Amino acid sequence: MSLPQLPSRARQQAILRQGYNWKLIVTPAQFIAKWKASSLKESSASQSHFIDLCELLGQQSPTNADPDGTWYCFEAGSAKTGGGDGWADVWKKGCFAWEYKGKHKDLNAAYAQLQRYAVALENPPLLIVSDMETIVIHTNWTNTVHAVIAIPLDALAAEDGLRNLTWAFSDPEQLKPGLTREELTKDAAREFATLASALHNRGFEPRRVAHFCNKLLFCMFAESIGILPPKLFTRMVETAVQKPKRLEKMAAGLFAAMMEGGTFGVDIIDWFDGGLFADSDVLPLTMEELWRLRRIARLDWSQVEPSIFGTLFERGLDPDKRSQLGAHYTDSRSIMRIVDPVVLAPLRDEWASVRNELAGLMDKFHQFVPKPNTQANVRVDWNLTPEERSLLRSAHKKPAVAIEANDLLTDAQTRCNAFLNRLANFRVLDPACGSGNFLYLALLGLKDLEHQVILEAERLGLPPILPTVGPRTVRGIELNAYAAELARVTIWIGQIQWMIRHGWGHDKDPVLQPLDQISCRDALLNDDGSEAEWPGVDCIVGNPPFLGDKKMISEMGEEYVAKLRNRYDGRVPGGADLVTYWFAKARQAIETGNAHRAGLVCTNSIRGGKNRKVLDDICETGNIFEAWSDEAWILDGAAVRVSIVCFASKPQGQARLDDCPVTEIYADLTGKSGNGDGIDLTVARRLQENMGVIFMGTTKVGAFNIPGETARKWLVEFGNPNRKNNSDVLKPWVNARDITKRPTDQWAVDFGTEMPEGEAALYQAPFEYLVRDVKAARVSNRRDVYARLWWLYGEPRPAMRKALQPLRRYIATPSVAKHRIFVFLASVVVPDHAVFAVCRDDDTTFGILHSRFHQEWTLRTCTWLGVANDPRYTPTSTFETFPFPEGLTPNIPAAAYATDPRAIAIADAARKLNELREHWLNPPELVRREPEVVPGFPDRLIPIDAKAAAVLKTRTLTNLYNQNPAWLQEAHRILDEAVAAAYGWPMDISEDEALKRLLELNLARNSTTS
Repeated sequence: MSLPQLPSRARQQAILRQGYNWKLIVTPAQFIAKWKASSLKESSASQSHFIDLCELLGQQSPTNADPDGTWYCFEAGSAKTGGGDGWADVWKKGCFAWEYKGKHKDLNAAYAQLQRYAVALENPPLLIVSDMETIVIHTNWTNTVHAVIAIPLDALAAEDGLRNLTWAFSDPEQLKPGLTREELTKDAAREFATLASALHNRGFEPRRVAHFCNKLLFCMFAESIGILPPKLFTRMVETAVQKPKRLEKMAAGLFAAMMEGGTFGVDIIDWFDGGLFADSDVLPLTMEELWRLRRIARLDWSQVEPSIFGTLFERGLDPDKRSQLGAHYTDSRSIMRIVDPVVLAPLRDEWASVRNELAGLMDKFHQFVPKPNTQANVRVDWNLTPEERSLLRSAHKKPAVAIEANDLLTDAQTRCNAFLNRLANFRVLDPACGSGNFLYLALLGLKDLEHQVILEAERLGLPPILPTVGPRTVRGIELNAYAAELARVTIWIGQIQWMIRHGWGHDKDPVLQPLDQISCRDALLNDDGSEAEWPGVDCIVGNPPFLGDKKMISEMGEEYVAKLRNRYDGRVPGGADLVTYWFAKARQAIETGNAHRAGLVCTNSIRGGKNRKVLDDICETGNIFEAWSDEAWILDGAAVRVSIVCFASKPQGQARLDDCPVTEIYADLTGKSGNGDGIDLTVARRLQENMGVIFMGTTKVGAFNIPGETARKWLVEFGNPNRKNNSDVLKPWVNARDITKRPTDQWAVDFGTEMPEGEAALYQAPFEYLVRDVKAARVSNRRDVYARLWWLYGEPRPAMRKALQPLRRYIATPSVAKHRIFVFLASVVVPDHAVFAVCRDDDTTFGILHSRFHQEWTLRTCTWLGVANDPRYTPTSTFETFPFPEGLTPNIPAAAYATDPRAIAIADAARKLNELREHWLNPPELVRREPEVVPGFPDRLIPIDAKAAAVLKTRTLTNLYNQNPAWLQEAHRILDEAVAAAYGWPMDISEDEALKRLLELNLARNSTTS
């Protein structure tokens, strides 16, 4: 046989420029002619066809490239139990799995087989099928839109066909679709939300709009994925564009046909059921809306990503969330931080144990019965009943080989089926499921695990098994009717997509199983105020609503919040965030056996304060086995900081904190490492010696603030009927920003804690201001005391005022700040509720609080707030638990230790630190000090000119500690040295050792006073 003619040099160079080598052994024309004429069957022709194709493309064949067949081979994968070929006719690792069919056979069936076994074949990026007349390349990347490239035999004469096939062999990334599923989903959601918005704006009831849009959505998905007849819905919309009124009748007819099954025109419609199409309600669309629906219908809805589509679509349907559309969503990776350790990892461990048992049984089985496709010397009757096996045993002195083999196989099948039944009956609850993202990913994870089990069992030699895990696995509770129905649609779409992508096709009769187990109700309280029940499940997962103490009342109503707190009293502290109620209920479900594990997202403030009680209870009755202490998260389109907590009644293997192994996770979401490092500060208790010293500032509840200019005008006014000066009721006011930034010269009208209204009215200008700007809002306040005493602050803090009365100054710190800063304020200055007042005026206390030892203690005992994740100082957990040096505690008057050398050293260092800071903040070359218009108030600090004012804007304590200049470091070093000496510690004591000793002091003092 003569060699084929090679292509011309010009053609070779052109081909090389396209990016692949050309080593022709056969020409395209010869290849096409040979395989057009071939009438060989698949079994005879497939390998010959592939080898010829390799020669055509200048590629090595599997046997030449990889004689061992480890990464490139014919008949890849396990031989089927009943005999037959492997999982793919050809497999090349990282490139493709390839399945052949005979000419004119069903290539969809070949593709379905590759889909079923893709996981076992390491998920190649391309799944290729061929009947030797056409080669069809299906892309198989996880996060991209599925693309199909069909290459008929004749197309091999063109460079495009040859290039695509060569890329499949050597550079499959060249065939990767450019559009991701996320991008497609965002586009689809944005368009759909615009349509929903238009219907809202025309006055249709929101619930009706949501339900109608869900039906349209599912119709377009069903059409794209092939459950509805081709282009049926699209053709219906295009027909209605001509006359919009047609849509109502046609859509109602289609919805009815989908509900019952039947016909729509000449098309046969499957029975869908599921409840989605239980009514045929159709909203009338305008011509503009129909044109938009037409554009939407032309998108490939089969490729939408339910894990993000649900959230995006929910925002479009809910008028309160529509502005967030397309901004952010919680990505799958974040959700899997809960779903994987809580739902999947324990089941994978169980399967690993079962698989080892099966492997041992099947090894023994194959000693009697060689694996399929090898010569067997014994016959195994796969269908012997137990009675038949017993009869054969009794008929033979020595059990027949067939019976022994059947016993082994039956035992293996029984154990495998038991585990598969466990998966099929596994139940997952999300008691705040929203649009179903957690449930969707839990369902897909369980289906993937079941698929893995089926493949690995088949690899061991067991017969093929059909998957049975489905939507009945998930349970949901959701108060928002929009989201509850959308959660059902998300689960339906996810189930159908998974089944089709893995080659199993969709369910029939009906297509949709009812999802009544996703209920629309309150997860915490029933209508009568009794506690809501959760269904018994295996696992609880989710992202409960984040509402702080104060927002709970404003958004949920005082009556509801009162009922909630009363019902959960003892399990959840009053004033705790809303999310903690889900933790309390999940813990109780685990304790009573109604669940085994739980994983929930919460605000990162759960690590401290009142919120932490629910974690204390979890650690007392169970175990936190995985946690992320402080993570970025997306909530309703906004970036927040969260903690992720996974817990159970007992340890679940190796505990992990922030993705690192630990031996124990404490309630504050810190941990103990394998070498014993780690300090559980959650056991620290409040110290009696620290009580009654620190107070939250005042909460005004109204516009009591006035600018300094107005205050000074009233301060010099005379003529009050009581002949008293307004300085009695006008006070400088400070909030956190005044401390961390620059003073804002704000004052406040302050009638103290109990001044009667008649007496307050005698201060004419301040009182008239409150009548005009405060009274109306306060008298209508839902809290009776706020309404009745409208001229007084809502929370005037009488205990704080009493403690401040004998002092000329006090120590103040912001409740939330990047740096834990303490300052001195004149006792006449009224602190805002975001400022804590430490009612001490001595430099020694100031110095101890500003030492690194108190700083480190507060960072481990505080809570955290906001996207910036700033530490929040709390009197109970940070100040009142902190053990001051012996003899220098806050219950001892400063005069009592005035001659103590330790106190003197600390006071000198603290005074120097404060002087240096004040000089940097307000240098005399930039500031002049001016006495206030009346005595008794701090001097005013006034920039000497505009240039100085501009410079002073940058002179803030936050900026100072951000810059942390050498002089500031040295001042703090000297202070820390003095405080360490007061404790009797070395200056270079490590952070962990200092915290350990502080905790020992705390516990020792508690044991003494208890």
